[in-house]
Amino acid sequence: MDYFQDKVAVVLGCSAEAGMGYAIARALGQRGAKLVVAARRFEKVQALADMTGGLAVRCDATKESDIKALARAALDRYGRVDIAVNAAGMSLSSGKIADVSDSLLQDLLQLNYFGNVYFVRHMAEAIQKDGAIVLFSSMSATHPLDGIVGYACAKAATDCLVRYAAVEYGPRNIRINSILPGLIWSELAAPLFSAPGVEPVLTKEIPLGRLGHPEEAAQAALWMCGPSYV
Repeated sequence: MDYFQDKVAVVLGCSAEAGMGYAIARALGQRGAKLVVAARRFEKVQALADMTGGLAVRCDATKESDIKALARAALDRYGRVDIAVNAAGMSLSSGKIADVSDSLLQDLLQLNYFGNVYFVRHMAEAIQKDGAIVLFSSMSATHPLDGIVGYACAKAATDCLVRYAAVEYGPRNIRINSILPGLIWSELAAPLFSAPGVEPVLTKEIPLGRLGHPEEAAQAALWMCGPSYV
């Protein structure tokens, strides 16, 4: 039997069909997981839930009350949580140190740091023991790119959070990891590639000579959430 068969998986940030969260939810559903899919755009996740037989929940990833309610909804529906993935994101463009606004910095931190603190806190409580949590960081946290300082620094905070969370929840056998994607062709990143000639410049440094795809991020997430032989 597939390891993911009947596992209860919560995926937050999966409303975009061309996004990584959507690809992760779909891959988990194809492997037999019971899904709880969530995003701010409820009608989009409802369509995904209808397709996969899961539960759709409206959830703003920046609000602790919404994330707490998401965990509660999963427990009410299925009685447990085994896997939790937070793929919620916002635009990469966030300016330079010289001109980035306080309000944008706060928005980025609220989503990428505070939101992930809330997600780990409430999903770990729902899991209790023997589960996995996956967050999304970015390669920009370790490899600077021009014009996205606020985004990259917020993602670096996510990575630091993961290290502390792994220590805190490891004794309960809750594995906590972050994925640091490079350049992925997704709905979120599409504006980055919209200018003529940008994609060839960006991809020339990639050994495969192409952008990554959401399905590849999904396979990384499933590996982190599954046993060693997945």
